[in-house]
Amino acid sequence: MIISIVNQKGGTGKTTTAINLATYLAFLGKDVLLIDLDPQANTTSGFGFRPSELNKNIYRVLTKQININEAIIPTKQQKLKLIPSTPDLSGANVELINLERREYYLADLLVEVDKLYDFIIIDCPPSLGLLTICGLVAAEQLLIPVQTEYYALEGLGQLLTTINLIKQDIKPDLKVLGSILTMYDRRSKLSREVWQELYQNFPYYVFRTIIPRSVRLAEAPSFGQSILEYAPKSSGARAYQRLSKEVLFITNN
Repeated sequence: MIISIVNQKGGTGKTTTAINLATYLAFLGKDVLLIDLDPQANTTSGFGFRPSELNKNIYRVLTKQININEAIIPTKQQKLKLIPSTPDLSGANVELINLERREYYLADLLVEVDKLYDFIIIDCPPSLGLLTICGLVAAEQLLIPVQTEYYALEGLGQLLTTINLIKQDIKPDLKVLGSILTMYDRRSKLSREVWQELYQNFPYYVFRTIIPRSVRLAEAPSFGQSILEYAPKSSGARAYQRLSKEVLFITNN
């Protein structure tokens, strides 16, 4: 199962979700490959790696300097592997633009490793550029984090339009796994209003799990750790463990 985590708006908890969902799926016994497709490389640094020091990365895979298997590195979590990113990846939007089947470029590369993993999780950039399109086309399912803030649903509409265009023109079998609310503050009236609005108007599944606003979740990447390593008893850790179980339930049914 290939799942792309996507939202063109930054600050939605996309990378936090990628890191911790992948970690908990591996913790629950699944073989997982996490691909950092974002030039900001926050997923890579969130595991304690320095992107500038990693010579083998997704940029070199996309530009055919190395084979995809060469870029896969282990993480501290058993059964979880990572293909890291680098700031150089920002140039890929220009370098790939003239290639044939450019939208399928990542999808074609993943054919080589797809059968080796139960889940491949792709952390897409916070934009709707070519890299994100490649991430959408490579996926079987999409997971959309939505921050509980005023403009969240406005940006969501634009993303859904893009997804529908891809389904119409490129990949008819692309599915939306669902949307997950992040940075939820149960004391906030605005958080509750966004939650109600999403449930009433989002045309796809909305995860029952809600990710709370959490200092521990915010701190963990600065220590190069997932929330499972950093604060396994925290509310954020419990939420991502529930999310991983919910993803397993949905994808198995």
